[in-house]
Amino acid sequence: MNFSLSSKAIASTKADCLVIGLPEKGTWPDSTNQADEALGGLIKTLQKAGDLTGKNATTVTIPLTDQPWSRLLVVGTGKDADRSPANYRKALIAMMTALKDGPSKSVAIALADTPLTGEEAVSSEAARLSLIGRTLEDQLYTFSDFKSEKPADRKLNKVVVHASNAGKALKDAFNLGLATGRGMNFTRDLGNTPPNICHPEWLAQQAKKLAKDYDSIKTEVLDEKQMEKMGMNTILAVGKGSTQPPRLIVMEYRGGKAKDKPHVLVGKGITFDTGGISLKPGEGMDEMKYDMGGSASVFGAMKVLAETQPKINVVAVIAAAENMPDGGASRPGDIVTTLSGMTVEILNTDAEGRLVLCDALTYVKKFDPAAVIDLATLTGACIIALGNHATGLLANNDELANELLAAGERAGDRAWRLPLWDEYQSQLDSNFADMANIGGRPAGTITAACFLSRFAKDYRWAHLDIAGTAWHSGKAKGSSGRPVPLLVNYLMSHAG
Repeated sequence: MNFSLSSKAIASTKADCLVIGLPEKGTWPDSTNQADEALGGLIKTLQKAGDLTGKNATTVTIPLTDQPWSRLLVVGTGKDADRSPANYRKALIAMMTALKDGPSKSVAIALADTPLTGEEAVSSEAARLSLIGRTLEDQLYTFSDFKSEKPADRKLNKVVVHASNAGKALKDAFNLGLATGRGMNFTRDLGNTPPNICHPEWLAQQAKKLAKDYDSIKTEVLDEKQMEKMGMNTILAVGKGSTQPPRLIVMEYRGGKAKDKPHVLVGKGITFDTGGISLKPGEGMDEMKYDMGGSASVFGAMKVLAETQPKINVVAVIAAAENMPDGGASRPGDIVTTLSGMTVEILNTDAEGRLVLCDALTYVKKFDPAAVIDLATLTGACIIALGNHATGLLANNDELANELLAAGERAGDRAWRLPLWDEYQSQLDSNFADMANIGGRPAGTITAACFLSRFAKDYRWAHLDIAGTAWHSGKAKGSSGRPVPLLVNYLMSHAG
C-alpha cells in the first residue's frame, strides 16, 4: 500500500474516490467547501434534500461523472461540539469500512482539516494526521496465514491524505501514525498466531529477526540453563510442566545519548496458559494463547521505535514461558526462591504471570532505568472491574502514573488507575514463605500488583493490566493491538 501526504488543491487531485467530511451541525471544513464548489453545489443540494445527514460515522458513496474522481465518499463527522478524538476515530473507522473492500484503487482523503474538540495535543492537525495514519494501517489488517483459501487481494493500493502542507512536522506526525498502526498489527500477528507455533523459543526468534531487520535493535536471549545459573527460579517453575522451555528475551533500542537512562518495558509472555495444575475450565481456553499479549505489545512498540528512530533509549524484557500441567509441573504448595532472594509459596499455579514477571523486574535493575513499565494480561478481576474499555494501571510513582494516563488519553487508548495501598499487602501473607502468589478473590487486580511491587522498589515502576484490552472475544475474536498506542505516545513524549 502506498501512503502519502499532499497539499495540492482538492480539485486538482485525481483519484478513484475522494473522501470528505460533512458535519451534522457546524462549520464546513475548507476541503468540503472546495469539493462542493467543484461539484457545482451537489453536496449542499443532497444535504438539503436529507440524503446526507452528517451524523457521526455515517457514510454515503456518490457516483460521479466528468470529475477528477469516479466517486465521492461523504463521511459524517457529527456536531462540532461533540467531535472528540474518539468520535473522530469512529468516523475514520467507518470510512475505512466503506473503502477497504470497495472498487477504488486510489483514494484521496480530505479529513485532516476537520476540527476536533480538546487540547492542542489531541486536536491539532498533526494529531489528526497521526490518527488518520494509524487508522489506515490498523483497519486494513487481516490475518489469514492459516486459511487454505486466501482472501482476494484488495483493489485499494494508493492513498493520498490532504494536509495544509507537506512539511516535515506534519509528515513526521503522519508517518508516526502509520508506524503505530504497523506496530499494532505486528502485535496482533503475534497474538493471533496459534500456540502450537507461538511458543517461547518462537518468540525469541521473532526478537532476533527484529534485530536482523533493524540495525537499531540489539537482541539477547537467555535460555533455561542461563536462567537457572542466575537464580530465576520462578520463571523456571512456571515452565516446568511444558516441553517448551522458557526464555528471557532482551531487546535494546539505543537512540538517545549514551548517558540517558533507558525506559524499560517488561512483557508477560505466557504463550499458552492452561492454568497448570490449577487447571482452567475448558470453555474459552483457546483464548489463553493471548496470555502473551503483554510481550506482543512490547514487540509492537519496539517495531515503532525501530521504524521512526526517536532519540530515546528503551530496553524491552520479555519473560516467556508456557504453563502446562504435566508430571513435572509446579504444584500448589510449592515454595520457590526468586531472583531477588525472596521466597514465594505458590498457592495457585494459574497465578503464573506474576511469577515470570517478578524475576524479570529484578533482572531489569541492572539497566539503571529511568522508569519500568510492565504489561500483562494478568487478572480476570481487571475485566470485572473495568470491562474491555480501559487498561488497569497501578504504580509506585504518581508522576509516572499521570504520564501514562495522559499518554492514554492523547492516544485514545485509555487506562484507569487503581490504588496500591499498603493495606492490601497483608493479603499476600504466607505461613511458610515470604509471600504467597495470590491474595484471595477480593481486589485481585490490586493484590497481583502488590506482589509485583515488592520486586520494583528500587525504581519508578508502573503496571498495566491489559487482561480486558489485549484481545476481543466473540465473533470479532482476535488481538486488539492495545496498548501499543499508549506506549508509543508515552515513549515519544520522552524522546529528545
